[in-house]
Amino acid sequence: MANITAADVNKLRQQTGAGMMDCKKALVEADGDFEKAIEVLRKKGQKVAANRADRTSAEGAVIAVLNDEATKGAIVALNCETDFVGKNEGFVALARELAQTALNCDAATVEDFLKVPFKGGLTVGEKLIEQTGVIGEKLEISNLSRLEAPLVGAYIHNGNKLATLVGLSANVEGAKEAAHNVAMQAAAMNPIALDETKVAKEVIEKEIEIAKELLRKEGKPEAMLDNIAKGKLNRFFKDNTLVHQEYIMDNKVSVAQYVASVNKDLKVVGFVRVTIA
Repeated sequence: MANITAADVNKLRQQTGAGMMDCKKALVEADGDFEKAIEVLRKKGQKVAANRADRTSAEGAVIAVLNDEATKGAIVALNCETDFVGKNEGFVALARELAQTALNCDAATVEDFLKVPFKGGLTVGEKLIEQTGVIGEKLEISNLSRLEAPLVGAYIHNGNKLATLVGLSANVEGAKEAAHNVAMQAAAMNPIALDETKVAKEVIEKEIEIAKELLRKEGKPEAMLDNIAKGKLNRFFKDNTLVHQEYIMDNKVSVAQYVASVNKDLKVVGFVRVTIA
């Protein structure tokens, strides 16, 4: 039998993130062979994952990261079963590493992302299975989002349950602070689209129909319904699209007007908002 030292156990722990006792047991089972020990831990994760496949993973952490130039951002939502695990520092660190991996790869979907190399010779998907064995809860990625723009700002709400990215049209003086502030706006006010041109046609049609039905109940003449409904639709756009919303730090101006006050040519060109779901 191989002589398993504390240094060996710690080395495997650093490589895999598994607990000390799990690493020691894996090394004993593998007779000191590190590659075999990693495989032992992976198989344990597969077994746990299979047993917990039908569990609900509605807790977790949402992490947003930016590249050094602040021209690209990525968000990853890593789900688990309990809030206790979702708040664990190691779990949040894993979510952050996954977000960094997402930032530096071109996977378009979560399914593609699971096949991307992670570290320790594992893919992202294999890492999740391994950590399922370590943590003992079902882990899954529920969202992978990216945003590119001349300047991108990010915001993570307290508790890591919500994160946003906002893109601005230029990296000018004051733009970084503005991007962060608008990212906070998107987190707080939950806009459905950037502006009226980005609102889905079916949403607009539904809002018009709701407005008309309410106007009919109020006894408004049928000939007036279209014009009045359009006015209500404009109010809907003001309340629910990012650039037209009242700016939360100064409700006398819209978000677009606030950004223009930083630089007259500056505009919001995109945003992403992700919550644990």
